[in-house]
Amino acid sequence: VQLQASGGGLVQAGGSLRLSCAASGRSFSSYVMGWFRQAPGNEREFVAAITGGSTYYSDSVKGRFTISRDNVRNTMYLEMNSLKPGDTAVYYCVASGYFSIVYYHQESQYDSWGQGTQVTVSS
Repeated sequence: VQLQASGGGLVQAGGSLRLSCAASGRSFSSYVMGWFRQAPGNEREFVAAITGGSTYYSDSVKGRFTISRDNVRNTMYLEMNSLKPGDTAVYYCVASGYFSIVYYHQESQYDSWGQGTQVTVSS
C-alpha cells in the first residue's frame, strides 16, 4: 500500500491540527494503520495505531490525540489537540498487513511508510 500524509503546519501551543493519510491499493480496511514521529536529534517514536476496532496511543499523546480511519475513503486521520512544543516533529503514517499486540509500537512492524509531514508547535 502507498501512503500520502498531509495536514502538517505551524500552530501555537494549545492549538489543534488534523493530519490525514491517504492510502492507495486494495484491502485498506484490513491494514493496521499508525503514526510515528521524529523530532530533530531524536529517534523516531510511536504515536498511535488503529486496527479494525481498537486504538493504541503512546503515553505522551494519550488524551490529546485521536486516531481514526475511514475505510470508504481509504484515509486515516490523527486529530491533535492541546498541542505542545514537544509535539514538534515530522509525522509519518504507516501501515502493516498484520498486528502484534506486543510489538505494534515498533517501527519494524510496519512495512509501508508515507513521506512525512512537518508539525511545528510554537510556544
